[in-house]
Amino acid sequence: MSLSSTLTIAQLNPDGSVPVPVAPDAAANAAAAAFHQEGQIEHLQAQVDQLQALLAKPLNEILADREKALEAAAAWDAFGAMWMLSQRAMRRVAMDLAAQHGVDEADVVARAMGHAIAVLNGDGEDLGGSIAPVQMAHIARHKACLRKQFR
Repeated sequence: MSLSSTLTIAQLNPDGSVPVPVAPDAAANAAAAAFHQEGQIEHLQAQVDQLQALLAKPLNEILADREKALEAAAAWDAFGAMWMLSQRAMRRVAMDLAAQHGVDEADVVARAMGHAIAVLNGDGEDLGGSIAPVQMAHIARHKACLRKQFR
């Protein structure tokens, strides 16, 4: 690399001052930063557009959507309470029957875990037909989470 290949003749600014040269890698870094900022601006603009669409709705529609969401949350909460109560009641029945037959709690829990794992790992295992196909599909959608529970 010769000295003449690295020299640049600077053009004076209109006010007569000499511009400060910019390193080539600084220009590339500035371009990358500008590209990144452009992506952030697009993301923020999309968020602003969503908020504007929401705020463009009449207040009664916004409140109706909120009321629907609260109703749905209350329904899921009630379903969760019903499910928990039925599970606890069935557990009690299982423990009472096991005690009548001389089977201890650890054996009952081990058998229950074995059945759950068979459903999660088996192809089509439906506990003797006690799980409906739509319930099996629901279980399949949540297998990753359920496997963590049944280790």
